[in-house]
Amino acid sequence: MPGDSSRRRGHELVGAIHAAALAEVAEGGLGRLTMDGIAKRAETARTSLYRRWPGTTELLLDALAAAHPMEEPTPGAGDLRDDLVAALRLMVDWAVSPAGRAVQAIMSDPRRDPALVQGLYERVFAEHGGTFTRTVLLHYAGRGHFDQALVTPVVADIGEAMVIKHLMDVGLPDDDALGAIVDQAILPAVGIGPPEP
Repeated sequence: MPGDSSRRRGHELVGAIHAAALAEVAEGGLGRLTMDGIAKRAETARTSLYRRWPGTTELLLDALAAAHPMEEPTPGAGDLRDDLVAALRLMVDWAVSPAGRAVQAIMSDPRRDPALVQGLYERVFAEHGGTFTRTVLLHYAGRGHFDQALVTPVVADIGEAMVIKHLMDVGLPDDDALGAIVDQAILPAVGIGPPEP
């Protein structure tokens, strides 16, 4: 009820505002994102938004940063292949979330704001490892599994690019498809051959 929502404070209120901003972009695109719309969806006063953010761009970037996952390699660098598959699974799950759909709306907008896109890369992606396999690759390279110089920007993007292509061409990839991307594209790029049959 509105009376209950008006008493929300702190993390609960910020979480509701973030969720509202992501839903607004995912459903209506950037062009229809307003502080009024976010406040209405979050069931809070517009002044609650302006106390924290000067406008929709800053609010949206904060919401995307809060919702962006970061891959977590297995402690001790135990299984590179499984960690890479897990990182790609994390990407797939994120891609169909409100945050992932909001990013898709931002990137596909022909009139996208360059400052918003720059903020997306600097405040969201870079703060969370860059791409969905880069953190894992650097983790294992740092433990001597392969030369860290092989983790170039292109290699770090291979898995992400292949997942996006699969999403566009076929739909959601299952773990077998993600494993094939790892075995046939990412691992060979860092000098590791396919697993034994």
